[in-house]
Amino acid sequence: MNDQKKRGLLWYLGEHPDLLQHYTDLQGLVRRVLRFFRRKLDQARQALRYFGRERKARRFPESDHRLAQMVLFIWGNLPRIGSRFRERLYHLRRRSIRFGSKRRALFEKIRLHPALFLGSAVAVAAIAVVLSLYTIGVNVSYDGISLGTTSSKRAVRTAAANIEEVTREVLGDESYAVDKSLLQQETKVVLRSTVQTRQEFETRLSKQLGKVAYGYVLYVDGEPVAATEYEGAMEELLEQLKTGYITDRTVECYFVEKTEIRQEYTTADLMMNLGYIAEKLNATKAGAVTYTVQAGDTFYDIAMEHDMGVNTLLNLNPGYQADMIHVGDTLTISNAVPYLTVVDVERQSYLQDVAYSVEYQDDSSIYEGDYRVLKAGTYGKEDVTANVTYINGTEVSRDVVAAVTLSQPIAELQARGTKERPSWAATGSLRWPCSGIITSYFGYRDIGVSGASSNHGALDIAAGWGTPIYAADGGTVISSGWDGGYGYRIRIDHGNGMVTLYAHCSSLEVGVGEHVYKGQLIAYMGSTGISTGSHCHFGVYINGTAVDPLNYL
Repeated sequence: MNDQKKRGLLWYLGEHPDLLQHYTDLQGLVRRVLRFFRRKLDQARQALRYFGRERKARRFPESDHRLAQMVLFIWGNLPRIGSRFRERLYHLRRRSIRFGSKRRALFEKIRLHPALFLGSAVAVAAIAVVLSLYTIGVNVSYDGISLGTTSSKRAVRTAAANIEEVTREVLGDESYAVDKSLLQQETKVVLRSTVQTRQEFETRLSKQLGKVAYGYVLYVDGEPVAATEYEGAMEELLEQLKTGYITDRTVECYFVEKTEIRQEYTTADLMMNLGYIAEKLNATKAGAVTYTVQAGDTFYDIAMEHDMGVNTLLNLNPGYQADMIHVGDTLTISNAVPYLTVVDVERQSYLQDVAYSVEYQDDSSIYEGDYRVLKAGTYGKEDVTANVTYINGTEVSRDVVAAVTLSQPIAELQARGTKERPSWAATGSLRWPCSGIITSYFGYRDIGVSGASSNHGALDIAAGWGTPIYAADGGTVISSGWDGGYGYRIRIDHGNGMVTLYAHCSSLEVGVGEHVYKGQLIAYMGSTGISTGSHCHFGVYINGTAVDPLNYL
């Protein structure tokens, strides 16, 4: 309707007001009708929704269980989630396309300008180098002593706490604490290569504190002996200790003691360089080394066998006398034992004599107990293979693995005496001439007595004045009387080139030419001649040469 018609209609209605009223009433009626149908339509929609929910409830009944509710919620939202995901993916693709276009445009721009391209490359490379070489770190010092660089202040606190805990455990001091006021920290840009690991920093801090140290600790039979901070060094040192005993014939080499190396914290005094550790392991610790007396042993033999003087052996065994030891007695040889005992087992091959037997033929022209060789025996030979065991270089046993006889031994024939021996005849063995203690042994001495020999050719056996002296064996007295520095002395010839001497006596009981039997009283002890006290100077001579009496007693 054009404007002219509208104006005409409005003029007409103005002229006829009743028509305007009818139009208004009609318009209100139409609106009421429309509202009615709209309500009915809404009710129909609600009914349809209700029926839809009822139908859905029959397929998915409502549940009070949270899991069922969650499943229903997720199932109902799957379409919306899928829609959102597709929308998000669409936007990401568009953004990626736009970014790729900008990047290609930038690269194309840089490619068209070589100087800009080169500068950008240099800048990127420089940034990469700086980031790879430098980082943020913490320089740490304790009481003014630099401990190097660590990654963070938290690492410093953790290290200090760990050391406190370890120190309390190792030293048993629950009150120990690190003085954190002495820890200075400074955060700055540092070279990455200077930043220490946590373990490295803890090691340096513990070394500076001087209470405990972290390293490789050697245990011998469960006892900590030494420690080093170098990995593998302790194992190599132990192998070197065994190498000193190993030869080309060694089949087995090991330590008697149980050795163990643990990586742990220990007391700082155990940390030492490898030279000191080697010296310590080659040294000794407190402990007794003993020897059990066997048949035929003498005090002198035992001392010589263990490279010590008789006086040293006596000092190690208070309560023993040199002439009063018995089979089965246990003597202390040393008050120190080695830290490590090396056992070296070698496979050796050698020729060995095979002992011959002795056959006897009675002879009435020879005294009982005497023998004379009629036909010498001959040793046999055998080729022996044995495992020889050494302990710290000293042979302790031989275990024969195989033996092949190369030649048989030939028996020896001896004449055995059956003639009755007179009481004064020598038996061939000596007894102690008197009781007492040995105050001077055979060999060199320095007693500071004017006129006394420094090369002592006898034993000095000290006892009280007047102690009886007996013949060491049967024989004939060849001298009896005063003899200068020897004072009163007696010499007895026992035959076969053996002569015994008894000097510094207070009185003599036998004369020259008398036959004496073994154990007969011949004199009394004194201090005549060059002497510092009551004693018997007892000497043994073989074919005129002085020998050690302990080898014959």
